[in-house]
Amino acid sequence: MIAASEVPLSELTILVVEDEPSIAEVVGLYLQRAGYKVQTAADGKIAMNLLMKEIPDLVILDLMLPEIDGLSLTRWLRDRSDVPIIMLTARREEIDRIAGLEMGADDYVVKPFSPQELVSRVRAVMRRIKRASDDEQDAHLSEPPLTFGDLVIDAPSRNVNISGNDVQLTAKEFDMLYLLAQHPKHVYTREQLLNRIWGGAEYIDPGTVTVHIRRVREKIEADPSNPTRLVTVWGVGYKFEP
Repeated sequence: MIAASEVPLSELTILVVEDEPSIAEVVGLYLQRAGYKVQTAADGKIAMNLLMKEIPDLVILDLMLPEIDGLSLTRWLRDRSDVPIIMLTARREEIDRIAGLEMGADDYVVKPFSPQELVSRVRAVMRRIKRASDDEQDAHLSEPPLTFGDLVIDAPSRNVNISGNDVQLTAKEFDMLYLLAQHPKHVYTREQLLNRIWGGAEYIDPGTVTVHIRRVREKIEADPSNPTRLVTVWGVGYKFEP
């Protein structure tokens, strides 16, 4: 399978899920001018049918949709793919934005927005994909697993196991856990994690790091409210305790 980073822009497909025709039209026009192929869906059900046939290279997803809402569609899609998702939200939907990030969305844009800003966000996400792909290609496939008691983190297979049970992490969750576990007791700031995991902090809300840390804790900690592995260093950032 060819990585998205190796495909010409003219062959990269973006699915725009937006029920307001004027917004969908303008967003589609700007994306096409930027060199991307564009598909559109006016509601969540149409989008789901398209996604069941083929996963695009990126999804731009409005939260407030008829038939199937954006949060439900995000949850459904994350169970099947790590395709990048950029949410479109209204300013009053802060709780929904947080929920979307917790479900695995990569970024969000608040309405009303500049179409050119959205294109910039898309480019930033694509750059992060390329960087992650390049890093993965450079990784040593023979690298031994990281083992901390009952926790085993295997980079080549991107598998996490606790007491013999596999733990399902998204791509970003694994990358964050692996980075911290590679450097036990080293404290990373949120900005450093944004730069290392997302490829830059220019367009990403620093709260994204907090959300992902919480999600990983829920999956690997015996008591997520009192973590012993992913530890907060107040006023600084996070570290991994072996």
